[in-house]
Amino acid sequence: MSNDAGVAVLEVGGSHVAAAVVAAGSWEVASLQRTPLDSQTTADRIVAQLAEAAAQLPLANGLALAMPGPFDYAAGVAWYRGVDKFDSLYGFDLGQSLRSLLDLDRVVFVNDAEAFSVGEWTTGTLQGLERCCGVTIGTGIGTAFLADGRVVRTGDSVPPGGELYRTSIHGKPLEDWISSRAILRTYGEAPGVKEIADAARAGDERAHQVLQDAFAVLAEALTPWLDRFAATRVVLGGSISGAFDLVKEVFTFDVAVTEDTEHSAIIGTAVRSVS
Repeated sequence: MSNDAGVAVLEVGGSHVAAAVVAAGSWEVASLQRTPLDSQTTADRIVAQLAEAAAQLPLANGLALAMPGPFDYAAGVAWYRGVDKFDSLYGFDLGQSLRSLLDLDRVVFVNDAEAFSVGEWTTGTLQGLERCCGVTIGTGIGTAFLADGRVVRTGDSVPPGGELYRTSIHGKPLEDWISSRAILRTYGEAPGVKEIADAARAGDERAHQVLQDAFAVLAEALTPWLDRFAATRVVLGGSISGAFDLVKEVFTFDVAVTEDTEHSAIIGTAVRSVS
């Protein structure tokens, strides 16, 4: 690996892509640019948008991407269906397409929640903890359970694949209780969860209750796994984590919200791609 070139990273969300270069070892982030991303368009157009973002970066060491699931990270194949984003990529070999378009030998994919959590362990709120957990909350729930900074996906102490969204509670999948679509469905008309949180801060008691109820289910679902894993701290990220000030009393364990929404997943992607 050429240390001079750093690690070229794309952090891919449903509405944006962040492109940056990360210095291996110091994990400093440079050249960060966020651009809009249309995740509802054709597969070819999505790939073109990602390639355009990546082309701004030095690619001597290849490219590492943080992607939401469901995704086959080893094979580079997307399996999105019914998640309100990237549906056209279902069964699509994104790795091969990007290698071809960008003339690269090496394209690495990392789960975005794992990238966020590893980034928090490397430079953020989870730094140096022996056993901890990161949770991202947005269009869905992402989780990563870390032992000395390494992601644990197997064994009785973590949910299937280390992914809490694959569990159910009170007869429904977890994401039917806590996700942007679940909160918007419960509250009714609102542009987004941010607006519901703003309404709660302005005195809307129903908005406050809807948020507290959703996060209380998350806390209830997470608690037994934290106990089994012996995690000592949880950090929250993702778009909905901005409501933390309104819901923090529902948590009975050590939980914090990320202090660096911009960099954690980017840093974690770089760390995972070189380890």
